Amino acid sequence: MKDEVWQRQEIESPCIRICVVHPQERICTGCLRTLDEIGGWSKMSSDERAAIMAELPSRAPRLQKRRGGRAARLERG
Repeated sequence: MKDEVWQRQEIESPCIRICVVHPQERICTGCLRTLDEIGGWSKMSSDERAAIMAELPSRAPRLQKRRGGRAARLERG
């Protein structure tokens, strides 16, 4: 008898355990999903998950914007 582990044939979660929601974009900075997508992930079909996974790379640039650093702080203050 083999010691095989049963596995589901589903798309795994893109979660990388860096769960911080960006305040303006409202997406997780770790996995790039919205809160609704994160909350409903386990109930989604494989097709729904695949569609979200395909879209995630296009969301990354939304988080690449710099906040301005020292110059922005001086400008605000």
